[in-house]
Amino acid sequence: MSSDFESYEQDFAVLTAEVTGRIGKVPKLVGDEKKQMVANVEKQLEEARELLEQMELEVREIPPQSRGMYSSRMRSYKQEMGKLEADFKRSRIAYSDEVRNELLGDDGNSSENQRAHLLDNTERLERSSRRLEAGYQIAVETEQIGQEMLENLSHDREKIQRARERLRETDANLGKSSRILTGMLRSFLTIPTLNSNI
Repeated sequence: MSSDFESYEQDFAVLTAEVTGRIGKVPKLVGDEKKQMVANVEKQLEEARELLEQMELEVREIPPQSRGMYSSRMRSYKQEMGKLEADFKRSRIAYSDEVRNELLGDDGNSSENQRAHLLDNTERLERSSRRLEAGYQIAVETEQIGQEMLENLSHDREKIQRARERLRETDANLGKSSRILTGMLRSFLTIPTLNSNI
């Protein structure tokens, strides 16, 4: 199972490295070349999200006692993914402002204000995304704890059942011993009576 995770992990590393390089080129391109680069980045980001989903499924299949290390790595990859998406948004915003200024002949002041406003909105969205991600992680960890508790309860139940079986066997043995002792006692009590009759 961990080998599948590591395979997805390698694919994710290669993919994110390519995306990082392409995002850096986006603001420098224009026209159809720009559109093609944006389309490529969007496609690769979607592939990266799918890889994260596959890795998440693999982590859920790993035994709880070995899951912590992989969960930590998943949190790191999700943060990296969020940073890539934010960088991609910024590169597109920068390009859009530049093109608009060229078309409208703006002096740049209003553009700077709009850029600051958009970046502020982007940061707020990122913070909201991180909070949602943290909530999701807490839910996953709670589910893991619940599974571990159920497993422990199942083991305890088996122990209790075995203890009950041993108790039943002990009761049965005590019953047999009691009957044997009662019989021996009766036999012992009848001996003086026989002697006196003789």
